[in-house]
Amino acid sequence: MTDKFKFIDSHVHLYDMKHPTLHYGHWQPDEDLPLRELGNRNYLANDFINEAKPLGMKKMIHVQAAIGSKDPVEETKWLEEIYSNYEIPNAIVGHVDLRADNAREVIEKHLIYPHFKGIRDFSYGNYLINDDFRSGFKLHEEYGLISSIAARWDEMDNLADLAKSFPNITIVLDRAGNPDFRTKEYFNNWLEGMNKISNIENIICKISGLGMGDHNWTIDSIKPYVYSCLELFGFERSIFATNWPVDSLYSSYKKVIESYIKLTENFSKSESELFFYKNSERIYNI
Repeated sequence: MTDKFKFIDSHVHLYDMKHPTLHYGHWQPDEDLPLRELGNRNYLANDFINEAKPLGMKKMIHVQAAIGSKDPVEETKWLEEIYSNYEIPNAIVGHVDLRADNAREVIEKHLIYPHFKGIRDFSYGNYLINDDFRSGFKLHEEYGLISSIAARWDEMDNLADLAKSFPNITIVLDRAGNPDFRTKEYFNNWLEGMNKISNIENIICKISGLGMGDHNWTIDSIKPYVYSCLELFGFERSIFATNWPVDSLYSSYKKVIESYIKLTENFSKSESELFFYKNSERIYNI
């Protein structure tokens, strides 16, 4: 498989539950979230390499996992140390509270580490149209950073406004807009929301994490979401990811890779290359 197929996994979380300065809020045993199951173990660079490299993994992008840490730069520092030993992650998307007065200072501390490439700020409330959030958001352009946004279908009007207000900032929509349910009504709402942003050139659709809303997923059950994203955003603005190890709660890594190979088997070589790795290389300059 590795001779014929290669990919960049553009959404991975490494974590060490015993790290002295990092806190993994969603992984904690007292959290009322399925992710707390992940807190019973660690997921380190070797774990990911052993799962992904035999299947054709070329590079990896790490997205913030240490939610609730006192200093988010500590995660970037830890990941940069990992890179020196394992040559992953090739890009780091870290946390910055963009509403905070010290957002610029935190960004500059992240940028001490050469693989820091982007920001994820979950924020809270109706943050996409919040003035303080937007004041910090504009720093992406100044520092050449990629934005990672986890918006749902009912937030797409606000995401569209954000993207149009900052046309020089690349926004990666995480997890295909987080389709949480698998009813016909929900699919139609999700599709309408995705339509609202699909023609905005600075929005990239990351197709991943579909197991979070469909724990018993099959190729047929995720196909409408994958194909809709590719049709709406095109191969130039779609990237592949697994959302690992979160989606390990719902399948094996091998199943994800083989399913996407099957789903894209009738696409051209150039289309598949754009989706599986060339777009991520270009966007994150890796």
